[in-house]
Amino acid sequence: MSAENTYPGLPYRYPRVLSIAGSDSAGAAGIQADLKTFAALGCYGMTAITAVTAQNTRGVTAIHVVPPDMLRAQIDAVMSDIGADAIKIGMLPSPEAVRVVADTLAHYRPRHVVLDPVMVATRGTRLMAAETVQVMVELLFPQVSVVTPNLDEAHVLLGHTVHGMEGMEAAAHGVRAQGASAVLLKGGHLQGDTVVDLLAAADGTSLRWAAPRIASPNLRGTGCTLSSAITAYLALGHTLQHAVELARAYLMQAITTGCDVTTGNGHGPLNHGHAPVAMHKLQRH
Repeated sequence: MSAENTYPGLPYRYPRVLSIAGSDSAGAAGIQADLKTFAALGCYGMTAITAVTAQNTRGVTAIHVVPPDMLRAQIDAVMSDIGADAIKIGMLPSPEAVRVVADTLAHYRPRHVVLDPVMVATRGTRLMAAETVQVMVELLFPQVSVVTPNLDEAHVLLGHTVHGMEGMEAAAHGVRAQGASAVLLKGGHLQGDTVVDLLAAADGTSLRWAAPRIASPNLRGTGCTLSSAITAYLALGHTLQHAVELARAYLMQAITTGCDVTTGNGHGPLNHGHAPVAMHKLQRH
């Protein structure tokens, strides 16, 4: 849904992707990682910022939550004019933020929505209160195309720890049973030399992808990057399965090509720009 174009005769448009998430001052995760990923994959990125954080490669030192009215104004400003082919949702710091996002999704009804439930920090710190989790499950899960939790986030959603591949499959379908159309459960926190991600699809089937674990000190923003890459590929017209396959390949290369670089004194960022493509132009209908 968008306003009438001032120049209706122009034949093309860009694939439009909106990120609703928190800002990372270090540029490794959140809105910054999303925008870098969208640009690298040839999409036009836009933002609605839910929180401003002060952080670097060693951790977060301050968080300022954007007021709900301002969050709504950002989403409305983008959607009422430019529109979006796909939306990625990341950090939601409060129940009020969840309600704003749920209301705007119900109003604009975007075709593709990817929800990355940012609940637990890399070092295990809870980032989302239990009330916020409950409202997110109730209001957002039924409206999104896919939810992309890691194992710690699945633990929060299900109330128990996930162990092994059998546990992953049960957990993915368990999260899906909470109202999500599809769930991509990321297995990077399991021990072993292989990383397995599991998709519990809308038709009840399961798909697995496995890749060798890449040794790197630079893994900040991997979850944000994967979910934003999936969103970009959905905006470009790929099916969810193919979008996940392409996004995983992009993420693996971003990790591999950035593993020998020092940025700061802690855990550094990925190499989002390892193989950027030109902005796509889509035929207007």
